Amino acid sequence: LVDNNGSPQGEKHFLFYNPPVINKELGIRKSLIKEVARFVAYFLNYNIQTIIFARSRLTTEVLTSYLKDFLAKTGRSKDIVRGYRGGYLPNLRHEIEKGLKEGEIKGVVSTNALELGIDIGQLDACFMAGYPGTISSTWQQAGRAGRRSNSSIAILVASSNPLDQFVINHPDYFFGESPESAVIDPDNLSILVSHIRCASFELPFEEGEDFGTKKLRDVLEYLEKEGVLHCVEKKWYWMSEIYPTEEISLRSASVDNFVIIDTTDQQEQVIGEMDKASVPTLIYEGAIYLHEGEQYAIHRLDYQNQKAYAEKVKVNYYTDAKTETNIKVLDVFEKSEELNMEHAYGEVAITTVSTCYKKIKFYTHENIGFGEISLPPEEMHTTAYWLALADDSRELLKRLESEDTSFNLSSGLLALSNVLINVVPLYVMCDPQDIRAVSEV
Repeated sequence: LVDNNGSPQGEKHFLFYNPPVINKELGIRKSLIKEVARFVAYFLNYNIQTIIFARSRLTTEVLTSYLKDFLAKTGRSKDIVRGYRGGYLPNLRHEIEKGLKEGEIKGVVSTNALELGIDIGQLDACFMAGYPGTISSTWQQAGRAGRRSNSSIAILVASSNPLDQFVINHPDYFFGESPESAVIDPDNLSILVSHIRCASFELPFEEGEDFGTKKLRDVLEYLEKEGVLHCVEKKWYWMSEIYPTEEISLRSASVDNFVIIDTTDQQEQVIGEMDKASVPTLIYEGAIYLHEGEQYAIHRLDYQNQKAYAEKVKVNYYTDAKTETNIKVLDVFEKSEELNMEHAYGEVAITTVSTCYKKIKFYTHENIGFGEISLPPEEMHTTAYWLALADDSRELLKRLESEDTSFNLSSGLLALSNVLINVVPLYVMCDPQDIRAVSEV
């Protein structure tokens, strides 16, 4: 048992900041992105090496653009601030990591890609643009600053969403609760198959061998059909020519990536990559792809060959896609009824399609236009938990809706789903962005 931290550690300050309200009636606060950019710009003026964690790739790139604009206006090199996220090419990521360790880079805006596992040296300050979603992630991100004997600071800047507001207004919850315990499902097929691939590369599996799952034989036979394993005298041997980890991602269940190709000046150069699941919301035709403060317009998406073609542009907006989701119940594993509500858990098919995108103006964040997205829907088979109104309750509410025009059942269900989205992360160890709620009448 190691119960003593012997690493050098100076005084650490932890600050919660809630942006001021600018519209009391609607509860709208000052822009999270602009407030964080304003604070970080102040730190950069004093050469305080700072890391900023953002909640999404888009927010990461917008913040990076704002900070580079600030540096340009003050006559300083834009290269002292860099972005960092999934999709950057390995050589670019290594360049940024080296610049941080050597002190050449004074600020880095990152998704949780830099939360742990990568050596980036000793930073002085950490900003979190929005609550990371769990207490453990918050401490991990805050711990990126102050890894030496000097003083350091971590600042959590809240967004307007209810989960952020709960945490920022109840610091006793954050500082009083223990970090969450990690929860995994070792029988998750996507994870299990990858584990067995790697294990079989090291040693062959034998008939009747246990791997902590009843599904071992099924997985071995599946991998044999895929040409990965070969069974000889009741032993499964690795036969693929590909090193197993090359086809396994630590951040996604899929390694099916698209490449982004810069065609500016009639030259083709790969500048980044994108996981397939993110393509419909980030690199559709018409999208503005932000990359380290540079803007690229996606003018062609070759979906079949998994290539997106882009050109450098200079526009005053970025794009944000809207999606529609449908859920089909395939099987019910558990079901109960309480308080006129049916509680169920089972297997579902989720179909998601991007329908259109908005053009959001930099700095004012106003909607200045839109465009259509024409891409095939993405389908995923997974498990889900759902609530359903009992038959008599549903009939009663529909009758009330027909009698009172101010009563809207769909709006009520949507409001309930929004409540669940913000409450569930307090009890379930997961990223809030991994929770989606769909209301259907």
